[in-house]
Amino acid sequence: MTTASRRNREFTGRHLLAIMLGFFGVIIAVNVTMAVVAGTSWTGFVVQNSYVASQEFNEKVAEARAQAALGWTAHLEIADGAIRYALEDEAGKPVHLESVSVNLRRPAYESEDAKVALTALPGGNGFTADFAVRDGIWIVEVLAEAGLDHPHRDTRRIIVQNGRMK
Repeated sequence: MTTASRRNREFTGRHLLAIMLGFFGVIIAVNVTMAVVAGTSWTGFVVQNSYVASQEFNEKVAEARAQAALGWTAHLEIADGAIRYALEDEAGKPVHLESVSVNLRRPAYESEDAKVALTALPGGNGFTADFAVRDGIWIVEVLAEAGLDHPHRDTRRIIVQNGRMK
């Protein structure tokens, strides 16, 4: 290679302009993409009115303490396309329940949220419903009417894998 065939390459203003446009173009494209994804996913909506929710907090804590004092044991099973729920008292005997409903919520978005009403099993051995829960993380809230002032509330964060609760 001769010196004449080697071209002297200079860094010009055009090179700097191309680098700057490319750099900021990538940043702007990523920001626009993230803004669109954020705007079309979870709304962030948790409660209608945060002030009212904060005022109800002490009531909910009192209800939870009263419920814990009962000493009841809850049995939740999600498997084989069904949800089963039963309550036992301190002595291990089934608690008579009038009705049971299950609220299934995804922690990050609302599109798959569901409310399922369970029906009583023969012999008073709990409640069940045919409902296939998709794999993933769920927040399960069970409301069981047991003739108390407030429904028995059982809230859990669970993982469903291969159609079964882990």
